Amino acid sequence: MHVVLTGGTGFIGSHTCAALMEAGYDPILIDNLSNSTLEVHRRLEEMTGKRIPFIQADLRDPASYEDVFTTYNVGAVIHFAGWKAVGESVEKPLDYYHNNLSGTLQLLSLMEKYKVTRMVFSSSATVYGTPQITPIPESHPLETLNPYGRTKLMLEQILLDWFHALPSMRIAVLRYFNPAGAHPSGAIGEVPTGTPANIMPYITQTAAGIRPKLRIFGNDYPTADGTGIRDYIHIQDLASGHVRALDHINGSPPMYDTFNLGTGNGWSVLELIRTFEQITGQTIPHTFAPRRPGDVAVCYADPSKAESVLGWKAVHTLEDICRDAWRWESREAELYHSR
Repeated sequence: MHVVLTGGTGFIGSHTCAALMEAGYDPILIDNLSNSTLEVHRRLEEMTGKRIPFIQADLRDPASYEDVFTTYNVGAVIHFAGWKAVGESVEKPLDYYHNNLSGTLQLLSLMEKYKVTRMVFSSSATVYGTPQITPIPESHPLETLNPYGRTKLMLEQILLDWFHALPSMRIAVLRYFNPAGAHPSGAIGEVPTGTPANIMPYITQTAAGIRPKLRIFGNDYPTADGTGIRDYIHIQDLASGHVRALDHINGSPPMYDTFNLGTGNGWSVLELIRTFEQITGQTIPHTFAPRRPGDVAVCYADPSKAESVLGWKAVHTLEDICRDAWRWESREAELYHSR
């Protein structure tokens, strides 16, 4: 089956591409390269030994990628593309609404035009806002705290409305927690071209001497050590979750459903740093800064629904995340940054 991956050369998209190919799917990548590079595509082809179609296009310009739907018999779309930095979204809300909403609406229109009825959507745990209970189940009330999260929440509602209007659709919405790590081969990993949206690149770049010090935002949260607690999921587990979700919608009757992808465990920022130091032998100098707008104290998943329905469970440890992220940074990331 041909599967279109929007944002396909990004961090999550590239790892999911590799996982899909291992599972026998044929990915087609669409990306505007605003937060990735063509080197990712080259590495994916090198890793897999196969040609992977790639189209450089912006989803807001449907004419630039409509040929994908006429050239290939597209069976499904996995939609990763979108801006994702919480702090930046607070500073530039109109840009985030325009990019994330407009691009998705254009994509959905093409899917409807060409009768593509399967979709896996990249959502986020930010749709839960300040957690009322932890671990967080999918039934938790939805109320986000920042424009980025609101774009995800709005898009979930749009997809649900679309499903009600077109009941032949099969839509799986995946709410990610905190992706980290890298492919164990060291061939692909997280390559932020601007300000990283996740903490791990800050840690690995500090360890590599690219950054002098790690800034930790907030040490006065109501947690054991004062720093925020998050559910860090290995990128390989997250990628396998997409494969399981696609397998599920391929074999199911029409449906719309949501799934948490997380480990069910929470670690504080200081616990993450200590684990990284123990695994790698590197020291991470750090300092504390005020909390960022939109951040919450504790956020970790109840992933039991994904396990029972999709047959998916995270299997990698926090130690695996740190080991693979450092292997990536120390061996390969410099090559990407220089291109």
